[in-house]
Amino acid sequence: MSHLHLSPLDKLLVQADKALRTLAPGAPCCERPTPATKLNEGNLSDSEAKHAAALMRVNHAGEVCAQALYQGQALTAKLPHIRREMEHAAAEEIDHLAWCDQRIDDLGGHTSVLNPLWYGMSFGLGAVAGLIGDRVSLGFVAAIEDQVCEHLEEHLLELPEQDGKSRAVVEQMLIDEAEHSNMAIAAGGIAFPKPIKAGMSLVSKAMTKSSYYL
Repeated sequence: MSHLHLSPLDKLLVQADKALRTLAPGAPCCERPTPATKLNEGNLSDSEAKHAAALMRVNHAGEVCAQALYQGQALTAKLPHIRREMEHAAAEEIDHLAWCDQRIDDLGGHTSVLNPLWYGMSFGLGAVAGLIGDRVSLGFVAAIEDQVCEHLEEHLLELPEQDGKSRAVVEQMLIDEAEHSNMAIAAGGIAFPKPIKAGMSLVSKAMTKSSYYL
């Protein structure tokens, strides 16, 4: 769709459609099957299942943010090939979104009620980053994806050992997110300084903590 000449109204409707598809439970459709498909359900206690569902809810919220971030950046990216990179990354994030959504449902949990807030904030940040410049936008992607990888690694340590399904999903997400970070730097993204990364980390932790419970 990126090669079509869309009016401002058309672009607004396209973004509204993408937002609804991201936020509506069960709406995302994955191109790749979930890594959990061929694995048997582990024998989890009620507390373990609740904890696993909460961790996957955090991961799902992170994917909502990533989807919005990429859509915002694609909307304001200055170079066509950068826009295509953002749209490709967003498409891969839809797989993650669908996998997490399905796993949360399997565990008897629910997605975060704060997802609309996270989507709006992330879309705005992505659009602003794109307006500043493509190198800054790509650097922002790399910094965000690096933080996502840190969270996923922590979740692999926290998930119950017998929850092989959730672990398989998180492991594949970790591989994909690392590739997105490398792609952003290879495409010309600037490396953000540590003080900026530290500030981003504080915001990220606030999001993860609230999404775990809500």
